Amino acid sequence: MLNAVERKIEQFIEELQDKEVSSLYKKLPQGKRLRAKLILKIAGSSLPVVKTAAVVEMIHAASLLHDDVIDDADTRRSKPSLNALYGNKTAIMLGDILYSKGFFELNNISADVSKVVSNAVTQLSLGELKDVSLSSTFNLDREIYLEMIYQKTASLIEASSGAAALLAGKPKEVYMTYGRNLGLAFQMIDDILDITQDAQTLGKPALHDFVEGKTTLPYIYLYEALQDDEREKLRSLHAKALSKEEQGWILSNMKTHKIIERATLEAKTLIDEAIAVMDAHGETALSGIAKEMIERDF
Repeated sequence: MLNAVERKIEQFIEELQDKEVSSLYKKLPQGKRLRAKLILKIAGSSLPVVKTAAVVEMIHAASLLHDDVIDDADTRRSKPSLNALYGNKTAIMLGDILYSKGFFELNNISADVSKVVSNAVTQLSLGELKDVSLSSTFNLDREIYLEMIYQKTASLIEASSGAAALLAGKPKEVYMTYGRNLGLAFQMIDDILDITQDAQTLGKPALHDFVEGKTTLPYIYLYEALQDDEREKLRSLHAKALSKEEQGWILSNMKTHKIIERATLEAKTLIDEAIAVMDAHGETALSGIAKEMIERDF
């Protein structure tokens, strides 16, 4: 079924009748297509479902293009990012084209589906802005962090579940709860992997988030666990290039205070809740997608 989604995306791109756009899109890494898998698993493989999955993946690709520009990222999934290859202007415009084409195609699916997905894109954009703003400070507010990752990541996964439920005639709110939990857990694991995985696996330097000014959940928990003088040291390392010794100090304290275990448990709890919600509605097949969100190395 994923092949049908890929073909539909290719069709949408070809309809633009622009060779440069087609060439640029082919250079984008496909990723795991988790959002498309989720939509297909909930709603089946009818044409409206395949179109919705294709649109959501185009929107996700657009958001990553913009995200790489915002973060000055040189790589994406271990390959040179589009902005690194062709410049920020090209990356931004390709993202805008994917967004625009996606919204156009949403209008041909369903007004209700269009509302759900469009609202998520608004939330996603608000989350990106919040992420940029938070990167200028050492944020210690867990609730603000959760709000940001909900908007930036979970909102589109939540909308994918809700849109699929609408197409399948299933209770939208129940499935959106499932999707929201998946999205929050997915981003938490992403933030954990930034600390635990090596640069070769991640396709970016380890501890990159902290260097970029992002105070993710593990750092919030680490700050809480440290003594006053250690807290000041952690603050002093925020948003700066880290030496091997400084990286080692952070990682050693993460290990001492079992920070990764604590943050991972929070993500797993969200996944367990999501699975329980779906099991209660007879959707036991969705547990595999939920586990795939967190049982990964990158």
